[in-house]
Formats: sequence, structure tokens, C-alpha cells
Amino acid sequence: MHPPYGDDDGEVVVVDEIGNGSTSAGRVRVDVGDVTGCVVVGTDGSACGRQALRFAAREAQLRGCPLVVVRAWSMTTAPPPDGGEPGVVPALSAYEAAVERHARDEVADVLGADPPCDVVVRGVHDSPGDALVEASRHAVLVVAGSRGLGVVAEVLLGSVSAHLVHHAHGPVAVVR
Repeated sequence: MHPPYGDDDGEVVVVDEIGNGSTSAGRVRVDVGDVTGCVVVGTDGSACGRQALRFAAREAQLRGCPLVVVRAWSMTTAPPPDGGEPGVVPALSAYEAAVERHARDEVADVLGADPPCDVVVRGVHDSPGDALVEASRHAVLVVAGSRGLGVVAEVLLGSVSAHLVHHAHGPVAVVR
């Protein structure tokens, strides 16, 4: 039984059915290192992502396991790396480091300097849905925010949370 959460955490939908677990072959693998039995959360810096991060940290604390924060990125969504020279395109590893730095800053901002559980941050050069599905292989729970775009926008734009619910390798919580 989950404890009640405050109003600032939004509504939570937990899906206990395991999806078909399909992923695209040859996609970038989410390296969670030796972290297994973790809670995974996808975050993008949005208000929904921050709510999902708070919820996931409490779940990890209750379960006594680490929290893996996954920030998916592409060249168009990554913050610019530090120290780039004009006219030179930085290496992908420099973009990944910038993404992870921003995600660590978000974790510190949302959870404070002393989070309630161990936290691992991973920047993943992939689509958010595929990155979270891949990370779900190692997770006891995957958490994602829902921006509540509505049925029409979801059909037109797609939905990370809907993709995750259908393809994750374990339980999913969608926070909205």
C-alpha cells in the first residue's frame, strides 16, 4: 500500500501489467552501470517531470533502492556544452556531459542537497520513450510525467507515457 501523497504531487496512475517489452533493435542502450532493482524516472525539466522526480525519489526511498534519473536528448534538445570553440561542433560526449550536468542540477533543485536515496543520473542520446523502455529492463518501477495533452494531441504528437505503458519491461507509474 502506497502512502498518500500531497496535492502537489498530482494524480498517479500505476500500471502493473507488463507491456510487450519491444524496443527498436540497434538503439542506444541505457547504461545504468551495475544498478539493478532500481526505480527509474524520466525527466525533461518540465513541471510534470519535476513531479515525477519527487514521486520516484519517494518510491526509491520506500523500496530501499537507488533512483536512476534518465534524461533523453537529441542535438536539438541538448544544452550547449561548455567551452566550445566557434565553428567547431563538440563531440557527442560533450553534449552528454552537458545534459547530465543539467539533470544533476534539476535533481539538486527538486530533491535538495541530501536526497532521500542514492541517485544516478544518465543522459541518453535517444528518444525519451525508447530510453525509458530500455532502462525499464533494470527497474522495479519506471516513473514518467504526463503533460495531459489530451486525446487529439496525443494521437498527433505521440506520448512518452503511453509508449512506456505499452512497451516497458515492468510496472509503470504515470504522474500527472
